[in-house]
Amino acid sequence: MKRIVKKISLGLMMIQFPFLGFSQEAIKNNQHDFDPVMYRQGSVYRAASGIPGPEYWQNEADYKIEVTLDDVAHTVTGSVTLTYRNNSPEDLNYIWMYLEQNRFKADSRGTLTTPISGNRYSGDTDGGYTITRLEAKTGKGKVSNSYKVTDTRMQVIFNKPIAANGGTATVKVDFSYKIPRSGMDRMGQQDTDNGIIYSLAQWYPRVAVYDDVKGWNTEPYLGAGEFYCEYGDFDYKITVPYNHIVAASGKLMNEKEVMTKVQIERMRKAEKSQERVYIIAPDEVTDYKNIRPKQEGTITWHFSMKNTRDVAFASSKAFVWDAAKIDLPSGNKCVAQSVYPIEVSGDEAWGRSTEYTKASIEFYSKKWFEYPYISAVNVASNVGGMEYPGLSFCSMRAKGGGLYGVTNHEFGHNWFPMIVGSNERLYPWMDEGFNTFINNHLHLEFNNGEYLDMYKRARQGLEYYTSSTREGIDTYPDVVNTRNLGHTAYYKPALGLAILREYILGPERFDFAFRDYIHNWAFKHPQPSDFFNAMENATGENLNWFWRGWFYGNKNIDLALTGVYQQREGYIIVLDNMGEIPMPVQMRVVFDDGSTEDMTLPVEIWQRGDQWNHFFRTDKTIKSVRIDPDMLIPDINGSNDTWPKDFYNK
Repeated sequence: MKRIVKKISLGLMMIQFPFLGFSQEAIKNNQHDFDPVMYRQGSVYRAASGIPGPEYWQNEADYKIEVTLDDVAHTVTGSVTLTYRNNSPEDLNYIWMYLEQNRFKADSRGTLTTPISGNRYSGDTDGGYTITRLEAKTGKGKVSNSYKVTDTRMQVIFNKPIAANGGTATVKVDFSYKIPRSGMDRMGQQDTDNGIIYSLAQWYPRVAVYDDVKGWNTEPYLGAGEFYCEYGDFDYKITVPYNHIVAASGKLMNEKEVMTKVQIERMRKAEKSQERVYIIAPDEVTDYKNIRPKQEGTITWHFSMKNTRDVAFASSKAFVWDAAKIDLPSGNKCVAQSVYPIEVSGDEAWGRSTEYTKASIEFYSKKWFEYPYISAVNVASNVGGMEYPGLSFCSMRAKGGGLYGVTNHEFGHNWFPMIVGSNERLYPWMDEGFNTFINNHLHLEFNNGEYLDMYKRARQGLEYYTSSTREGIDTYPDVVNTRNLGHTAYYKPALGLAILREYILGPERFDFAFRDYIHNWAFKHPQPSDFFNAMENATGENLNWFWRGWFYGNKNIDLALTGVYQQREGYIIVLDNMGEIPMPVQMRVVFDDGSTEDMTLPVEIWQRGDQWNHFFRTDKTIKSVRIDPDMLIPDINGSNDTWPKDFYNK
């Protein structure tokens, strides 16, 4: 009897728990896809909600600079005084500064890592800094002359540490260098009919960023990797030949000394005009007697810019100069300006530069965050396109849609990374990708869609996503194959934000979160984890599955509709995730009577596995079903998106 009871009990157990007593594999699920993509725990410095923490700090860097540009020797000579404030909780025995002109030396790391065939970031190799004096001092301590130069970095060592929590130091450096003709598509010289245009960037020794994540950020300046800069105030003077015009970041402080009375009157008119006003018209460029306040020697232009991470300038005797008012939401004063040579001054080219600049600044100010600077200057240059706070270099040869596109892109960078100061040298997707995303929105609206053909759609360029040579967004810019940089830094991250906005979250939820991220990190230094945390907290969504799949590695989207089976009171729709990235499933059902019904299944259907059966209740007859009917995601295999399979190809 006892034995019988045992057998019955065991039998009941097998009925209730059929997996007991047999060797079976555990059921595989996809939970890993939904787990945190990286260490994202908050701290007193960076909150888990994706905002700066209650003890967030960053150091400050103020600069006073005086330089002279020699247009015979093609050199810059001058001095910089850095006032550095250490807001970190640690004393600093030394600081690191960047000497980025050293990239233009034959033995620089950037030169030695450039392919023999060259690339966009090839540059001159006969340049580099000459440092003639360095004095470093903390508080009332002794002056130190100790420094070490390693490639594009310089370590400045103090006799007494810079005190934590607000201690200051000053570093004075006298320097000179030869202006490269080919400056890695970021600076250099452009020949024109009436003289050289000098585009000057990375033109003074500047301090590296010391932050709570890495300490000193000292990645060498090699090529594709751009910049990571501290914020501060700039006061700088540029001495040039008397017949030069200087266009620069920030506010011109001495216009009465460098502009004629007529030019100043024209600028006042431009500041109130919706249309461009010539400060120097095309037929005036070479009339130095009437357009320059001096007729010999040199002249000094004085500029100032507050709370910025950098400044840049251009100088030439060949400039046409025009300007127009920028309308900001708050009513703050701002002016768009353009400088360019006579030969490209027509309305099919640079004659519309100020219009494009004005439209870009106004659109992004209204949509995301108000432009914080007093002017926006577009410079016709040897540079294809490069951005600095309040100033852009764009190709002199650009025209029409090409000039519109590069102007829109470069001025969009004032939001990423000039306002939101991410680390471009490590995470280009946080500036290039985010900027490309906001550029796409302006394409839709500018001048009633004049350049709508520049709008990028989700299923353009799908061949890249299945290429054997593709690389992930997380690939560092100096490591990535130059041919892939456009995808890894620009298009793929921009498309990722578009997928979030249009397909996953919807415009209202996305825009609220994205604006919040910009506002909270304006003039600060966010990391990737800060962005991820900010978007998840503000939208209320676990998006780990998307960050991991789209921003890290080479995974792809391939949702499939593998069957539609009629049942009593409706249909069973069979779905498969044949790719490696789970996604919500948007579907459009078309009925025999011509009516349609849209539905969205949440991403969580893929947590347990890669197949899902959905019961669709209806008393109508289904004619066809389509996944992603508006083609908002880059599904790599569109042939399995419909039922019947060939319905949409008929």
